[in-house]
Amino acid sequence: MVDVVSPEKRSQMMAGIKGKNTKPEIAIRKALFALGYRYRIHDKRLPGKPDLVFPGRKAVLFVEGCFWHQHDCHLFKMPSSRQDFWRAKIEGNRLRDIRAREELRAQGWRHLTVWECALKGRTRLPFPVVIDRIRAWLESGESTGEIEGIRDGDR
Repeated sequence: MVDVVSPEKRSQMMAGIKGKNTKPEIAIRKALFALGYRYRIHDKRLPGKPDLVFPGRKAVLFVEGCFWHQHDCHLFKMPSSRQDFWRAKIEGNRLRDIRAREELRAQGWRHLTVWECALKGRTRLPFPVVIDRIRAWLESGESTGEIEGIRDGDR
């Protein structure tokens, strides 16, 4: 399929996509703060610069975009143009994610990933459910976790 905008416009649009302080991330931060959780954001001293860091719990939270991190859901579709570029870009992100999580685990940190599909699109969960699952994970002491949208088989 041919792109409906010029390459210059597409470049401008892609450059405008933020990597931190996204709307989903801010919504989660506000909800957790209201529940009394205190955290640091984007700690550069930790592998992967987690979106939220809970030092007292030795836990971190990543809010990941399904497209940028190649999540297996309806929000990820490999672009049809410049496939070599996109494949390398997205695969690089995925491998960096794996490495960062392994390093965090080696340093004794727990990590939770909240996928974009849990927060938007046809598979989204009610926002209070997402927050309750994050809260439950933080309190559980489990080493890893993922929150994703509803799978077709789960409906």
